Amino acid sequence: MQASLEQLSQITVFAGLTTADKISLQPQTQLQHYSKGEMILHEGDRLPAKLYAVVSGSIQVSKTATTGKETILRTLAVGEIFAAPALLGNGISPATVTAESECEILTVERDALLKAIQQNPEIALQMLMVFNNRIQQLHETVHGLVSERAIVRLARLIQYYAAESGTERTTQGETLKVKLSYYRMARSVGISYEECVRLIKSLNSMITYSRGGKITILDTNQLDAIALGSIE
Repeated sequence: MQASLEQLSQITVFAGLTTADKISLQPQTQLQHYSKGEMILHEGDRLPAKLYAVVSGSIQVSKTATTGKETILRTLAVGEIFAAPALLGNGISPATVTAESECEILTVERDALLKAIQQNPEIALQMLMVFNNRIQQLHETVHGLVSERAIVRLARLIQYYAAESGTERTTQGETLKVKLSYYRMARSVGISYEECVRLIKSLNSMITYSRGGKITILDTNQLDAIALGSIE
């Protein structure tokens, strides 16, 4: 099934296209539905030459070390593109992509995308900005794993999701709209599940953690100080 014009408009890099350009691109798109937990791409897979984007739901990008330890690199929501090597690299998936929730993935054939870029070079600029930001985030993640204490990385992770997914004001404080399980946080900052539980408990003066991954920030200033490494 091909994407609707509305679905094409949701993709960040296509948002600036005219209706005529979207209509021209539409026949070269395809939608695929995935259930929660279903694998979309496997690390090492040969990827067809397409642009991949999230139309609904959210996905999780992770990488597994030779030791078998999995690290969550990022989660992506509606409008975001992924699998850059399919277009710009060696065509090999560098990570495993799974459906974090029920989702739909849109793909666009490479030749059709190049034609659209010729007509609207802004698409290429938007793509480069996205991939550049990802490289910077990856650099910061690697630097943090090498040089920052685990509690600092954990505080920064909570800050990141508070900014990325938003929060809701409650009587206690700011509750993250996204749910963060111990497992997810542990795999995102490179620590064990047990250490994650211990560190979250040590932050109980500034955050609360409820069953299911609900996090509420009680003291933003204290959490900021932890994230900056100002508090031991």
